[in-house]
Amino acid sequence: MPQKLKNSRRLTQRDIAAVAGVSQTTVSQVLNQSTAISIPEETRKRVLEVIEQVGYVPDRNARGLRTRKTYTLAAVIPDITNPYYPTFVRGIQDVAEGCGYDLVIYNTDNDLEKEKKCLHSIRQNRVDGLIAVLFHLTASDLARLEIPVVHLQLKPNEPPPVDVIYIDNIGAAHSVVNFLIERGYDCIGMIAGIEDTPPRRSRILGYSQALSEHQIPLQEILIRGGDYTEAGGYQGMKELLNLSNRPCAVFAANDLMAMGAMIAIREAGLRIPEDIAIAGFDDIPAARLVNPPLTTVTQFQDQIGCRATQMLLDRINGVAPQEMRVVEMPHQLIIRQSA
Repeated sequence: MPQKLKNSRRLTQRDIAAVAGVSQTTVSQVLNQSTAISIPEETRKRVLEVIEQVGYVPDRNARGLRTRKTYTLAAVIPDITNPYYPTFVRGIQDVAEGCGYDLVIYNTDNDLEKEKKCLHSIRQNRVDGLIAVLFHLTASDLARLEIPVVHLQLKPNEPPPVDVIYIDNIGAAHSVVNFLIERGYDCIGMIAGIEDTPPRRSRILGYSQALSEHQIPLQEILIRGGDYTEAGGYQGMKELLNLSNRPCAVFAANDLMAMGAMIAIREAGLRIPEDIAIAGFDDIPAARLVNPPLTTVTQFQDQIGCRATQMLLDRINGVAPQEMRVVEMPHQLIIRQSA
């Protein structure tokens, strides 16, 4: 009988129920892993064996008509080539798949117009919820989507219009620079990233606060740009090396820029950390593989992805509190040989 079903029209839950000798309701309960009805383990196994034998795949469109859900989530990230984000997205995917959801990824290249285009696409293509990392648009822009949203950003100063998950970027940057100062470095440069983006603003603030606490004057000439890429870090470091009073240590606002800076330092015939110390931010997988291994900050980005997705699903399923949530995630200074 299973073989006959396998070669026939598209299978339904009714077909599975007939072969397994149970009701269609029982098949539905097994597929949805429902606990509303107690199903004997022997019955559950028999249903799953039939499903496996005939290769049954649930009709998601039919399910969506019943539940008014698409069982699809979206994630918007700034740069899919930055090793920070695949780990973050993996955390999202693990939770989404475990709960029966598909995931659609949008990449913005840190560009305002692409951020707008992504949100427009999300409005047109129905999804049940969104996890977003935006550098230009705001949580208020996300609220206009009228779907559940979790935004990865700075801690807001007032109640946010969407759920927010964040790490203390200011405190994390402060911990890096404070460490460099305590190691004896008193002329510390910074490669800060793209102008007017949240990571740049918050990490510069942490940098300047650490300097101030140690009575070290802030010198704007020691802060350079960069575009969160290795090439941006390389260019920023070249500019710092050309200063008459070059820094003895450099804090880069992400690990890719720190690695670009390391290339520029070596090209100049200088040693790390003996001549110039380097520290980064993110703890991407390559941070421990470069020579010397990179001092940096880990954000536990897989955990952020997992927690953000659970927050989103709670909101979708109506079990989140009515007020929007602001959840802080941990970070940790990772000390290695580059500083």
